[in-house]
Amino acid sequence: MREIYRGKAKTVYEDGDEVVMEFRDDITAFDAVKHDQIKGKGFYNAQTSAKMFTLLEKSGIKTHYIGMDGDTRMRAKRVEIVPLEVIVRNIGAGSITKNYPVKEGTEFKRPVVLFDLKNDTYHDPLLNEDIAEALGASSREEMGRMRDLALEVNGILKGFFAGHGIKLVDFKLEFGRYGKELLVADEISCDTCRFWNEKNESLDKDLYRFDKGDVLAGYKKVYEIVTSAL
Repeated sequence: MREIYRGKAKTVYEDGDEVVMEFRDDITAFDAVKHDQIKGKGFYNAQTSAKMFTLLEKSGIKTHYIGMDGDTRMRAKRVEIVPLEVIVRNIGAGSITKNYPVKEGTEFKRPVVLFDLKNDTYHDPLLNEDIAEALGASSREEMGRMRDLALEVNGILKGFFAGHGIKLVDFKLEFGRYGKELLVADEISCDTCRFWNEKNESLDKDLYRFDKGDVLAGYKKVYEIVTSAL
């Protein structure tokens, strides 16, 4: 297989009309200013993502997921990634509490949906439909569809985790163009979601970002929940 992309924590290989995504043990924060390796982290993210994609597919949401090639490699449809990140927030945490008058832990009456441009050079800036169209990144119609899909995904994931005593605080989604379809792509894991337990303790990458505790233990807890339930 030919390597076609190497990100902060995943390597993507071309395999005919499909790709194989290798989840590495690298973990980064603050635009990779902070960077380490945690043995086993790639396994937990790969397996959690596989279960999340399977849950979405069973719930009628189309994804790029095909199956697993071992413990840390995921086989997926080759898509054209939309260069936007779609962030869905159910509870105030992270950047929204720094950039807006929102206190951490505030539960929003309705989910807040935001779009960021995928661009490390500009630190993934927030953007709207006008900017996205001006940059040629996406159209209003496509962004509307992504927003609708992200809210559907939120309903599925939030309900699932609530049933297991976990709060889905917020999460990031990426989408891929596959012919005329939009598919949920990339990953859904402790790297891309904020999870709190019943005591509002983190079970995600915030453990690493802010040195809040045992990173691997948090990832393992989420992995155990999804693997036992799905």
